[in-house]
Amino acid sequence: MTEAKIKFGTSGWRGIISDDFTFEGVRRVAGAIALYLKEKERSTVKNGVIIGYDTRFLSEKFAAAAAGILSASGVKVYLTGRDTPTPVLSYEIIKRKLAGGINITASHNPPEYNGLKFSPSSGGPALPETTKLIEQYTNDALLVVPSEDNKNIVSLEPRQPYLKLIKDKIDFKTIKKAKLKTGVDLLYGTGREYLDVLLAGSCAKVSVLHNYRDVNFGGGSPEPSEERLAGLRTAIRKEKLDIGLATDGDADRYGIIDRNGAFVTPNEILPLLMVYLKKSRGWKGCVVRTVATTHFVDALAKKYSIEVRETPVGFKYIGEIMMKEPMIIGGEESGGLTIYKHIPEKDGILACLLVLEMVAAEKKTIREILNKFYGEVGYFTTGKRNVILTGAKKEKLIEALKKKPPEKFGSYQVEKLITLDGYKFLLGGNTWLMIRLSGTEPLVRLYAEADSDRHLNEIVKLGEKYILSF
Repeated sequence: MTEAKIKFGTSGWRGIISDDFTFEGVRRVAGAIALYLKEKERSTVKNGVIIGYDTRFLSEKFAAAAAGILSASGVKVYLTGRDTPTPVLSYEIIKRKLAGGINITASHNPPEYNGLKFSPSSGGPALPETTKLIEQYTNDALLVVPSEDNKNIVSLEPRQPYLKLIKDKIDFKTIKKAKLKTGVDLLYGTGREYLDVLLAGSCAKVSVLHNYRDVNFGGGSPEPSEERLAGLRTAIRKEKLDIGLATDGDADRYGIIDRNGAFVTPNEILPLLMVYLKKSRGWKGCVVRTVATTHFVDALAKKYSIEVRETPVGFKYIGEIMMKEPMIIGGEESGGLTIYKHIPEKDGILACLLVLEMVAAEKKTIREILNKFYGEVGYFTTGKRNVILTGAKKEKLIEALKKKPPEKFGSYQVEKLITLDGYKFLLGGNTWLMIRLSGTEPLVRLYAEADSDRHLNEIVKLGEKYILSF
């Protein structure tokens, strides 16, 4: 048994390579997944599972170890021949009617981390009841893990079916007609030969950055954030490009840079695409956002008669609603997005192409499109901070929030408290503050939204002051 108990978080099991994330642990989790599949996926387990991996150090070796255990357990395994985007694995699960899939990835985390994510037969992220059961099996001292073999392992190259899927969902004719000059930053990740290939021939120019494997991701996290996309911003200005697109390490999240070099947040992109898809596709249905995501979505949804569904943080909850009712689009502030009749999983490749299509169709920059909607429903600006809080102080904060949550922050009166996931304080107008505690780190996550940058800074400072008062 592993030295420490293995714990699944919002996006699976993650840890520092060799310290927390080990071959022994991977084999043990794979054995637990085999047991879970035989007990809970009896109708599909005969179809097998898919196992893929990202570009991190030893990812292909960890994937092979997991495949060996499942094979020895009598489960057919489709093992990808190279690093593969998360949305591609999700599509293969659905297309082949598999019992599930394992992805060796730590997504946008720093390079010293790796992780294991399990997806059930739906193709979306596993719900908490599923990961809790796998976690329980993993840490059970009685779990018998067989020796690895390759009897039931088949090599798979899933790229072409996914590329065809995307070509059917994106209006490449409109993109081609616009003759846009596009920058692409693949951040040394799995988006290589996916996003860049899809753009080839559809843009007047495609300038590609970091389209090779580097297990150190250039010395930082493979996260398409404002800080990490400095190179893409420089390329846009230097080469006079119209837009910049980026995907993270496993290509399930996206990053966008406008023509002027400004970073555009997912909180700004989601509502724009919601309206664009309703108008261009004529789709009917709801929009789904997490509790930490902008209310700019709500304001535009009201204007365009779209119902809003609010979920806890975690894309699995968006996917769950998507499978139950018609949904135009679903997304989260951290860069996850999917659309009607697509996979119930984040897809950064699709998101980038949808933004490019929107810009091509509207014949405007993203800032111009944003300003148009701000003129209609008011201005929204969002912020996020991580506040470090030690164990004892964190416990005091939890106790205070449970027993007597604040009724005001400075001069801002709390009009409503939402406890769907953490503590979200609605402060009137476009203004709210949310406190969400990390279950694995000494961190408190603070989210805020306001109608001006000045008000946002004021609210964030008030939130920090409250947290640090314990």
